[in-house]
Amino acid sequence: MRPILTCLAALWKKELLTLIRDRHGLAALFLMPAIFILVMSLALADAFTGRQNSTLAYAVLDLDGGPAAQALGERLAAVDLLGEAGSLADEAEARRRVEAGDIAFVVVIPPDFSQRIIQSPPSLRLLADPTVPRMVRDGFRQRVEAETTRLQLGAVLERLGKSLMIPELRQLAERSPPVIAVEAVGHSGEHAALPTAAQQNVPAWLIFSMFFVVVPISAVFIGERQHGTLQRLAAQRVSFALILAGKFLPFVLVNQAQAVLMVAIGRWLVPLCGGEALVLPGNAAALIALWLMSCAVSIAAVAWALLVASLARSNEQAIVIGGVSNILMGALGGVMVPRFVMPAAMQPWTRLSPMDWALDGFHQIMLRHGGIGDVLFQGAALLCFALAAIAVAAVVNRRSRP
Repeated sequence: MRPILTCLAALWKKELLTLIRDRHGLAALFLMPAIFILVMSLALADAFTGRQNSTLAYAVLDLDGGPAAQALGERLAAVDLLGEAGSLADEAEARRRVEAGDIAFVVVIPPDFSQRIIQSPPSLRLLADPTVPRMVRDGFRQRVEAETTRLQLGAVLERLGKSLMIPELRQLAERSPPVIAVEAVGHSGEHAALPTAAQQNVPAWLIFSMFFVVVPISAVFIGERQHGTLQRLAAQRVSFALILAGKFLPFVLVNQAQAVLMVAIGRWLVPLCGGEALVLPGNAAALIALWLMSCAVSIAAVAWALLVASLARSNEQAIVIGGVSNILMGALGGVMVPRFVMPAAMQPWTRLSPMDWALDGFHQIMLRHGGIGDVLFQGAALLCFALAAIAVAAVVNRRSRP
């Protein structure tokens, strides 16, 4: 037993020294995900909080000039959706400013709008910048339609109230609609925090960076194979299982260092730059569950990296196989595009990616206040993935030995 521990300690020391000297590998593991977390958390902050970009604005082209048209303009100004760019003189100016990208939308109120508000008001037109996302355009269009409908209903009730001498009917249309309080409920009846850009991007890019351990592991593994190090270890009766164990612990520790750094960036650096801070669970049990989930992801990532290193015959092959596979798993697993944004037909396919299992486990704890029992399935799936990768890597290396 003691010779095995001595051999393992020597292998761990060798791996750590090799990794410390690999500046490119360290940059891929630490610098790249840190930049991604910072940039993506700031860039997608409005998308996750429901706020629209403050640079987007709309204007009104009032070709009617009547009281109903003025009332519609006032109603739109009272809605905090987009910035207000005022009124425009004619449609030529409206089209010019939209084409130039100065404003996102122009609401064109047609002539006779006020006179025909009760009978059949002519359709409004919305001039839109084609670069504005469709979700923003549809949301603004629906708001214009809703305010027009309320205005029409108010005019009908006012006329009916005058006929029946019931002035309270007019007040019905003026009342604001009831506010619906959104409450997310997690496990054990606790209130779950609504997701933010940081809660999506920090665990997502942390998982992605953990799987990019394939770069330094492949460089070390292929270098040892090319320089005869693996052959000399085999000649000294060092089993391949012991060689793999010698690579696991150092890189698992590196992954845990990644986790600490990425969480620190989301917790303190992102809010300093104007984004929302990463919210961590407040109880020790949830923090332990997060750490165990991080360990499961790390084991799966290291095992996958060892499999790629075993299949590749050169550093170039390893970078291509590992890089492309990681990007595909990230794209499919909700790292680059959240699962809820994907089309319904595509969402079931995300379950094929181990990065999706990992991200789902983190969200179970961070958003739904789950514990260890709530992420057993995700953790077990990642460990099974790791065992399968190690088994295939062992078979490949056994066949490749002379």
